[in-house]
Amino acid sequence: MNTAAGETAVEAPPGPPAATPAPGVARKVQETALQLRVRDVVTVAADVRSVTLEALDGAPLPSFTAGSHLVLDCGGRRNAYSLTGPTIEPHTYSISVLHQRFGKGGSSWMHEHLTAGQVVTAGAPRSAFPPILTAKHHLYIAGGIGVTAMVSHVRNAVRWQRSFSVLYSYRSGTAAHLPELRQWCGDRLQEMQGRNMTRRRLQAALAEKPLGTHLYVCGPPGLLDTVLELAHSAGWPDERLHLERFAADELPPGRPFTAKVASTSQLINVPSGTSLLEALEDADVPVPNRCRQGVCGECRIGVRAGRLEHRDLYLSPAERSAGNSLMACVSRGLDDLVELDL
Repeated sequence: MNTAAGETAVEAPPGPPAATPAPGVARKVQETALQLRVRDVVTVAADVRSVTLEALDGAPLPSFTAGSHLVLDCGGRRNAYSLTGPTIEPHTYSISVLHQRFGKGGSSWMHEHLTAGQVVTAGAPRSAFPPILTAKHHLYIAGGIGVTAMVSHVRNAVRWQRSFSVLYSYRSGTAAHLPELRQWCGDRLQEMQGRNMTRRRLQAALAEKPLGTHLYVCGPPGLLDTVLELAHSAGWPDERLHLERFAADELPPGRPFTAKVASTSQLINVPSGTSLLEALEDADVPVPNRCRQGVCGECRIGVRAGRLEHRDLYLSPAERSAGNSLMACVSRGLDDLVELDL
């Protein structure tokens, strides 16, 4: 989830601001818990359910910035889902969930057990993929269920009369939110099916990069890799490319290493196949975390010594090169001993 620094602005008040931690240091997050009732569950495309949530007392819910997500407790797991509804003092939150039968997230629970009337717990909306309000034009690219990260962006772009265009790649019968996008976008929407068509249209769209245009993309890894390849070939600067990734790919077990907690000198063995986060939790060393897949950045830990094997999708190349922090859920030490700033 890469966002250009210093350019974002908030469209709607996202709730009380959290304290900003020092770079690379794990922090304790005080997150407001929301009790939400499931108002409705509707199938909107093949294997995609749209879930509508409301406050128990029917009051308006906290506003959020376009591109925000909601972290829900899903049958013992916590998973993040993009918010697709109105952003300013909404009376409901809406998410769309793809059923990933063999995934490690909560989609199976959401599809097989969630029903109208149930009460679920969620954190306050969080923004990791906000719009750049100084942009002259917004180019939104979505693949599959990645469209959910774009819906609130497009909704607000229409509301505030911003310049934008949308490219949406999907398989027949699986396109969530396509009717809304067609209604909102008109001829500003390009629909793409099949790898060859998608690549041709992406190449044509990215060949032009008007001054001040910012690109936003969310979808499967193959789409993101293609967009980045074509954008870099066309000369797009990194600060105008904004990505929202689903999750890291399946990772190899990695070599064993030892983690040293600097504040206590405690030594913690991290076996092959066990994440640093899991090893720390087993040793009663708490670390804030959410996705456990190297995407959200919540479990970032400072590092005082030791070479690192970065496996996350969050840190920038410069942050990786600095070698002073890592994502504990997926990344590992390359040296036998890694000293953590904990």
